Order: sequence, then C-alpha cells, then structure tokens
Amino acid sequence: MRSIWNGAISFGLVSIPIKLVNATEHHSISFRQIHTADGGRIRYRKVCELDGEEIPASEIGKGYEEPGGGIMPITDDDLAALPLPTAKTIEIVAFVPADRIDPLQMDSAYYLSASGVPAAKPYVLLREALKRSDKVAVAKFALRGRERLGMLRVVDDAIVMHGLLWPDEVREPEGVAPETNVTVRDAELDLADALMNTLGDVDLESLHDDYREAVEEMIAAKASGGELPAEAPPAAGGGQVIDLMAALEKSVRAAKESRGEEEGEEVAEVTQMARGKERGTERRKAAASSTEAKKKPAAKKAATAKKTTAAKKTASASSQKQSAGQKESQQAATKKSTAKKAAPRKRTSA
Repeated sequence: MRSIWNGAISFGLVSIPIKLVNATEHHSISFRQIHTADGGRIRYRKVCELDGEEIPASEIGKGYEEPGGGIMPITDDDLAALPLPTAKTIEIVAFVPADRIDPLQMDSAYYLSASGVPAAKPYVLLREALKRSDKVAVAKFALRGRERLGMLRVVDDAIVMHGLLWPDEVREPEGVAPETNVTVRDAELDLADALMNTLGDVDLESLHDDYREAVEEMIAAKASGGELPAEAPPAAGGGQVIDLMAALEKSVRAAKESRGEEEGEEVAEVTQMARGKERGTERRKAAASSTEAKKKPAAKKAATAKKTTAAKKTASASSQKQSAGQKESQQAATKKSTAKKAAPRKRTSA
C-alpha cells in the first residue's frame, strides 16, 4: 500500500518512524456528467479569471482571500516553516479509555506502518502497551495543510489511527429529539427487547452493498441489450405506525421467519406477557379513574354537609345572641320599674 505521509510518532522521549497508509477505500460506482441531448461529457476546466487561459495543475497554488477581496499567495514552504511540532510528528498527548471518545468525532482511518527495521522495536513496544492498558492514545498531527486530532488503537498486530473532529466541530443535537412528551409502556419495551433478541448478532463480514450490486446488474443489462432488472416492490411498513404493539409483534414474527425459525414459545410468551401487562395497566387506570369518580360525589356531599352544619351553628349562635339580648332588655326594664316604686314621694305643705 502506498504511503500518504511520512513522519514519526512522538511517545514521550521515544520517537518511532512511521508511514501513514489509508486504511479504507470506497467501492461506490462513479458516474460522469453528460449532456443529455447528445451524450457528450461535461468537463470542468480550471481557468484563470485574469487572462481567461486554462491552467495546468503544476501552475496552481494556494492563496488566502483577504477581507478586502485580495488574494494573498501561500506557498508550501510557508506552511512547512510553521512552528508546529506536529508538522512531521504524530504527538501523543494522552492515554484515555476508549469510551471517552465520542463516535461522532470519528473521521478517516489510517494504518501506521513502522518505517524501517530500527522502528520495529519501539513500534511493538507502543502496540503492546496499548493492548495491556486497554486504552487508546490521543494525538495531534498535521495533514493536508491543517492540524488534526487523532486516536491510536490496536487492530490485530497493527496500530491504527482514526482522524478525529475537534470537539467544537461536532454540532449539538438541537431540535432533533421529539419535543412532545411521549410515554413508553413496559409492554412495548418488552416486545422491543424480544425483537432485539430475535434479530440477535450479525457477522459484519456477511454484509454487502445491495445498491451497488443492483447498479452493476443494471449497467450490465444495458450494455448487453438485455432486459433490465424488475423494479423492487415498495418496502412494507413505510407509513405511519398506528398500533405500535401490533407492529412490534409482526416484526418479531418476520425476523423469526427470515431466519428460518418458528415463532417459538418464548416469543408467544413475551407477547402474551406484554399484552397481560398492558391489560393490567389499563385495568389499574380504569380502577383509579372509577375510584376518583366515586370520590368526587362523596367529597361534594361532605362539603355540602359541612357547609350546612356551619350554617346551622351560625344560626344557632345568632339565635342565642338574640335571646340573650332580649333577656338583658327585660331585666333592665324590671329593675327600672322596681326602682321607681321604691323611690319616696315628696310631701306638699299646707
């Protein structure tokens, strides 16, 4: 494999000369742009906007567009002279558990190949240290005109480096999750678990690109003048799910059938238990609703009785107060009459 970068891994005071090799490749089918009227190729030519001439790749360089619109030429020598230790070095800055790396940060993958016999010993040392620690190395390196973040880990007997996005390059998932309040019932989770268990594990080596194969068959048929492949039927279940429980049950059965297995007692048992839980939940809700409905008239009656009692007490107190007032008035009148009779009469002289 052809290397795309030569440098060294900086591991403390240890330097390991390495070569960087692409670890992945794309097998997708490439299409060319054509003029639909006559089938002619559409090509893009790089033209200088000053003289209008087409420029070969050997005469094309880099430039930075300034705020005023002018272009400042930047040469490869300018970039090579930058005071960056990572210009030709993969600088390991930390060793962390693998789960500290967010998969959203994952970018391109590269194999790190030991460059020459002297590099073999320190290369194996770093590889075995990573294996034994069960950690990954976080490193900084420069590639294609910019400094990047990387993660080193071990795959078989090779050290692999994954390019990582910088943390501020990963966008927040704002407005992605449903904003409405959704309640998932235990019965639905039980069926979802059953579906996950039914699908089970998969050998990743057995997975392949169906779309690419279909495109290749279509191209071969057109080239030979044969019959084009029949259009695939639309996938089932593409509409809105109305009954989630029923959809989960059908999914479990379909997954079993696709594996050539029968539904089995365990799936039927899970379905029955899920339905039982759902019915139990519904009964509890209905009972709670009925109890609440019964409580309301009783509470209303109690409140009415309480008001009536309070009114009676108020009336009784008012009556007692009125009687006491009348009694006091009668007593005052009696005392006044008695005092008048008891007073001596004045005698008149002749």
